[in-house]
Amino acid sequence: MRESLLVDLYELTMAHSYLKRDLNDRATFAYFVRPPVTNRSFLVFAGLDQVLSHLERMSFSSDALQYLGGLGLFDRAFLQYLEGFRFTGDVWAVEEGEIVFPGEPLLVVSAPRVEAQLVETFLLNTLNFQTLVGSKAARIVLAAGRDSTAVDFSARRDHGADAAVQVARAAYLAGFQGTSNVLAGALMGIPVVGTMAHSYVMSFPDELSSFRAFAEDHPRPVLLIDTYDTLAGAANAARVAKELRSRGRELAGVRLDSGDLAAVSQAVRNLLDSEGLPEVDIFVSGDLDEYRIERFRFAGGVAQGYGVGTRLGVSWDVPALGGVYKLVQDSAGPRMKRSPGKVTLPGRPQVWRAEDGLRDTVGLADEVLPGRPLLSPVMERGVRAWGSPELGELRRQVRATLFALPEHLRSLAPEERPSYPVAISDRLRQLVQRL
Repeated sequence: MRESLLVDLYELTMAHSYLKRDLNDRATFAYFVRPPVTNRSFLVFAGLDQVLSHLERMSFSSDALQYLGGLGLFDRAFLQYLEGFRFTGDVWAVEEGEIVFPGEPLLVVSAPRVEAQLVETFLLNTLNFQTLVGSKAARIVLAAGRDSTAVDFSARRDHGADAAVQVARAAYLAGFQGTSNVLAGALMGIPVVGTMAHSYVMSFPDELSSFRAFAEDHPRPVLLIDTYDTLAGAANAARVAKELRSRGRELAGVRLDSGDLAAVSQAVRNLLDSEGLPEVDIFVSGDLDEYRIERFRFAGGVAQGYGVGTRLGVSWDVPALGGVYKLVQDSAGPRMKRSPGKVTLPGRPQVWRAEDGLRDTVGLADEVLPGRPLLSPVMERGVRAWGSPELGELRRQVRATLFALPEHLRSLAPEERPSYPVAISDRLRQLVQRL
């Protein structure tokens, strides 16, 4: 019942009217993100796999139909239509994990009008949120650097249980190495990572005994060393590391979660190295994001990994993405919204990326323009055109693409970077002027 009713009421009331007035012709809708997006020089397109899975299984159960019937808004004929509802349309989209930009169509749905309308809310909810978080995560990956680890620690601050799973997926897709969220690991095969809490340390008579117990009970222990005094904690961790080494084991790392992280990490690194423990990694957490990681590194901070929570999960600096889903064509021809500040491009679209990867052009699907077309068929007549992608492989592709981006796109300073050019083809421009 839950997913079938994840629609805004106006989608159902419009669908009811469409059917009554024989307006269920084939219609095409396009999803895009309205420009500009503050503090983002690029976006990472995410959530496509969930959208396609939803479209394949979307139906209205008997309890959903009973609820709708009880609203007193719909006639029997419409409820009977919903009883047999299945999505039978076609979907074109850019590849999940693709680097994309505001203003260009990222997904196109062509289906009977009612079907295309009823999928709007789930599609926007999923693509907007995962693209939002994936884009934030990509910036964190770049700030951390190619050789560092970034892990999702956000579940406790995310806006709901479902959001926590989606954050873990979008962050992993965008290049994170793992998540603390065990449910996300079980559902999606994302590596799960965890250390220890201050409460664990405080549950023992002293810090050293807590470290010894955890190291004995965990195959690859990472010790949280700032519960009382960070440098004293580092000394205790070094002692435990040597005890483990004598038994043929290793201390995987120590975690810092408070204080002047850059200065403290330097001191801890010096202590560990002086104790002959260069293999013990330093893991840093505590309200991190790309800006704080960049400042940490600029100040000489030393870390092999970062745990990123709140500011990732809620996309702290850009808390929402203005993705929209608009009618662009139906049996009467191209359609165009002309509302001030909300003008849309008409016609079934395609996007071409220049061979040098430095320019995109939005045109009409029947045009042939230079470059690589980004929109390809991913669903035909309600059935996937390809199988569900392997998330780990997508992640490897995204990481490689991120670190190959031009410097001005990787920069965190918006005032220092030119915007990525997204042009409109001559034919599309002429169509806009005509309409």
